Amino acid sequence: MNAGDPDPSTPALTKARRLRELLQHSRPVVSPGVYDGYSALLVEAMGFKTAATTGAGLANSVLGMPDIGVFGLRDNVDTCRQIARTISIPLMADADTGYGNAVTVFHVVQYFEEAGVVGINIEDQLDPKRCGHMRGKELISPREMTSKIEAGLKAKKDPDFILNARTDAIAVEGIEGTVKRIREYVAAGADMVYADAIRDEDDIRQVVEAAGDVPVQVNMGFGIRARPTTPLISINRLKALGVARISLPRLVPAAALLGMQKALAVLKECVETGEFVERPDLLVDMETITRLMKYERVNALESEFMSSEYLERRYRGTERDYVIHPKAE
Repeated sequence: MNAGDPDPSTPALTKARRLRELLQHSRPVVSPGVYDGYSALLVEAMGFKTAATTGAGLANSVLGMPDIGVFGLRDNVDTCRQIARTISIPLMADADTGYGNAVTVFHVVQYFEEAGVVGINIEDQLDPKRCGHMRGKELISPREMTSKIEAGLKAKKDPDFILNARTDAIAVEGIEGTVKRIREYVAAGADMVYADAIRDEDDIRQVVEAAGDVPVQVNMGFGIRARPTTPLISINRLKALGVARISLPRLVPAAALLGMQKALAVLKECVETGEFVERPDLLVDMETITRLMKYERVNALESEFMSSEYLERRYRGTERDYVIHPKAE
């Protein structure tokens, strides 16, 4: 833990408050994008202090569809609930356009808050929305977006729950329209702001200036070669520009796809030759998986609550190591 970081062991420190303090004391907060239990647990195990669900990653992995607004509210909330309960670090979620008007957003905020995430992105695109780096985006009016922000703020029960107002105005209205919208969203009470598909450092500087004291998020495509919009900017430089949070939604899903491609290509060769070959360089071992999935916790619970006779009968002759809890003797 770095100097100035909040102490995660403090009992009164909720996940939402923890993220708030990180945004204040540990800028920029780096949030890798996650899309399932494996990716979320791995992000936490690797020492990252926050994570965020990737809207495109969820739509792609769960539905096998592009991020064009077909991944619905219930699908999103249910998936986020399962991911949030697997990790102890704060998890933010992508709520797309809020699935409707300001009244809809009021309920959407409560659904996500009840699911255990610490905040959501709400964007100002017109439905059906598009992934931030796709063409053909359309925007709702600034007034309609501010009404969504106001409804979301009124709906949240935890004052630390973060409403992150995203604008896709860069591609439609340029930096001038983006800055104007950022100012209006801040005035409406947004807890954080986010201009997607931003083009360069000058754009970032103007957005940070327009946001004032409100934290600014920037989206980075680390490792994504075909990225025609936001260039890769160093963490140190983003910090100097005043960025509070860096999200990397495509890093983990893209890395997972590459790993699967490589392994399946080897398997295809095995099928063609009729011979299996060992390729430990392509796969994590079972010990890594069981450690990531916290199998030892299940062993500990069995040792605490199950009788010694049950454990002896079930695991006799196996390699399972367990300690018999005094209660079970």
